[in-house]
Amino acid sequence: MSDVFRIVALAALAVAIPGAVEADVPATRDLDAIARAAGNRKSEAIRIGRVLFAVRWPAQLVKIRVDGAGKHEIAGLTLSGIKFHEDLDRRGFLSEVELLIARTFASAAVEEVDLWATVPIAYDLTQPVSGDLAVPTSRIVFAVTCRRSELGSLAMRLRTGDGVYWADDFRSRLRSGGA
Repeated sequence: MSDVFRIVALAALAVAIPGAVEADVPATRDLDAIARAAGNRKSEAIRIGRVLFAVRWPAQLVKIRVDGAGKHEIAGLTLSGIKFHEDLDRRGFLSEVELLIARTFASAAVEEVDLWATVPIAYDLTQPVSGDLAVPTSRIVFAVTCRRSELGSLAMRLRTGDGVYWADDFRSRLRSGGA
């Protein structure tokens, strides 16, 4: 039985017979992990998601992707650059980035974590958004890549901006609080 089917079936049973499946109803973090997982190693993305979604992050984590070939795996984390759960300054944003990457490495044997934040692009409703004439619907406003061997230097890289991409409008939108 697929995870999604199992969750829907349990939810229906819980509504029909209150208290019947309390011990087996999935936690919100499990639902988020399943719904936001992607890649050719989706089960690994779900495992990472269960760890990351145990925390309510100020910047919304919208996608966890794990792709691999052979024994090599790379994780990708996507944050929303507009839907924050609470006010964030640059220092807080960078702290969240550092923690997300560290917890991803702690929860999985991935070799690298790529993290980016995206914002929607305004578009003309009369234009196609799929097919040969598709136009992008979002753009990257922050990006950083960290290999497992670089985790110890990640905090310094984030503070100095070494190998970190910031879109100027996104950086200026975050309240300045260091970084």
